[in-house]
Amino acid sequence: MIWEGVREYLLDFQRSTLPELVERELRIAETKKIKSLIGPRRAGKTYFMYQEMKRLLANRIKKESILYLNFEDPRLSGITFREIRELIKLHWQLYPTSLNEKLHIFIDEPEVVDNWEQAVRALHDEGFDIYLSGSSSKLLSREIATSLRGRTLAYTILPFSFREFLKMHKLSFEVERLSTREKAALLNLLEEYLQFGGFPEIALEKNPENKIRILNEYFNLVVYRDIIERYMIKNTALVKWLIKTLSTSFSKEFSIHKVYLTLKSQGVHVSKNTLYNYSSMLEDSLFVFFVPKFRRSIRKRELAVSKAYLSDLGFAKLVEVSEEKGRKMENVVFLELERRKEPLTSIFYWKNPQQEEVDFVIQKNSKIVQLIQVCKDIRDRDVRKRELRALLKASKELECNNLLVITEDYEAEEKIKGRKIIFTPFWKWLLSN
Repeated sequence: MIWEGVREYLLDFQRSTLPELVERELRIAETKKIKSLIGPRRAGKTYFMYQEMKRLLANRIKKESILYLNFEDPRLSGITFREIRELIKLHWQLYPTSLNEKLHIFIDEPEVVDNWEQAVRALHDEGFDIYLSGSSSKLLSREIATSLRGRTLAYTILPFSFREFLKMHKLSFEVERLSTREKAALLNLLEEYLQFGGFPEIALEKNPENKIRILNEYFNLVVYRDIIERYMIKNTALVKWLIKTLSTSFSKEFSIHKVYLTLKSQGVHVSKNTLYNYSSMLEDSLFVFFVPKFRRSIRKRELAVSKAYLSDLGFAKLVEVSEEKGRKMENVVFLELERRKEPLTSIFYWKNPQQEEVDFVIQKNSKIVQLIQVCKDIRDRDVRKRELRALLKASKELECNNLLVITEDYEAEEKIKGRKIIFTPFWKWLLSN
């Protein structure tokens, strides 16, 4: 009976039309390795697989040579890892012409199948072109590299960038030729993006109350499926509290030691190791990113306090106590840097003993290639003095002269103490390549 359902599933996919979608900016290079798509829940990983299928079709690959396996579909329920090969044989029986072509296999939610890694490794070794994606933190974390033993390249899919957000609204702007009305429309959309983030479903929803409800569902998915269910955690209240604390601490240093002392003062008994474990779980599920303080010594770097950035600002909306636009700008800049990050590139922040800080230090290989300061109120004399003093000190210490200040709406190129500093508006930087 199960195979009748599988047959129906395979026929339905071939006869279906791939959905309309907002084309994502992520590009996957040609490779023989397994392509693993990782990212937060509901960030659009499945739709990115549809995008890759469309790319294959545009390159004259026949649809019969594309096999999409969503193991959360009830018709594939009960399939074991040993039977995945039989499933492929059934596809060949239904579409004999695909026997002579390379088969491109897209696997969604493989973690539903016990020991799926064995089947995927075997298929890869046979020469199939394989894409993987899933919602379990098993597929969101670094564990996948171990599961597939060097056979995979991982690509991170985050919620919409601001460019993709505009594309969803079917809007485009000539950055250097904006009319007053166009700029007002652009800035209004940017405010919406800062308020509710870039999750595709939420970006499409027009009702603000519904946006909040959907965000709350996402929050519960992260808490219960990615953390509590997977790790069988009993102290659900502590996990929720930690997530909410992180959601209010975005773009700030996040110290487990301080969290431990806060809980201790409230009579909550929990070990630091437990808190470290929970925060690591949240990082693995890509709910939060921790950016380390720059240190030449890797050991000192690991001991230093990191800064926390949310994978999407929508989560901050659930616990918002103030607007703090500057922190939101900084979080969005981090996510954009993460999207644009090239191989062998690392992101840090810099802070000296005088507590002067530079938001982002970009290192490629072992060389510091750019320093970035995010500053909303650069026209404020005291703020300007503080932000530029830190930037110039970091420039001297790290021997980097590529200095950028991302502002709310100030644009200039200035030479200060012999160093050139570029000031660019936040919206313009987000729309740049």
